[in-house]
Amino acid sequence: MSRKMVVFFMLLALIVAVNGQTFHFGSCPTPPVQQNFDVGKYLGRWYEIARLPAVFEKGKCNQATYSLLKEGVVKVVNAELLKNGEINSIEGQATVTNSTQPAKLDVTFFKGIADAPYWVISTDYTSYSVVYSCRNVFGLLYVDFAWILARSRTLPDSTVSQLRGDLESHGVSLRGMTLSDQTGCDAMPEGQGQ
Repeated sequence: MSRKMVVFFMLLALIVAVNGQTFHFGSCPTPPVQQNFDVGKYLGRWYEIARLPAVFEKGKCNQATYSLLKEGVVKVVNAELLKNGEINSIEGQATVTNSTQPAKLDVTFFKGIADAPYWVISTDYTSYSVVYSCRNVFGLLYVDFAWILARSRTLPDSTVSQLRGDLESHGVSLRGMTLSDQTGCDAMPEGQGQ
């Protein structure tokens, strides 16, 4: 089999594997991250307001809780409410890999699987956060994720529009971004994910 055919089948397999993901030809954009990021102020609960497609998110009421494990290492607990009423959660770790850029973390949920970037693009720590993650694949395309998070289950539409515009101004395509469902979340205990 020729090298071109191998690459074609690898790309085809990748497209099938990332069904529902946002992928593009080229290389990951590199938006600037939050200056003087303070992970201590970032800890606590964040609710998902909007996101690019993520095959690993299947429910609603998505939320993330961050707590400090040790200097430069954050415990991450993501939780969501599934259609059958069950709460699905997963625990991982986010690590600051370069102390001069603390807003660029690497997150992992499974041993043996490569860390994923978790870049805090902007946050005011008290109401909103914009997070971006991107991985180059075979030097030909990239798969990316973006989230708009809030400290409450709602965020004004004008704020969401502004945050979307900020991401797009740095070359991030948000064509597939959807608003997250944060209604009917009573089954999500306030302590869930801590």
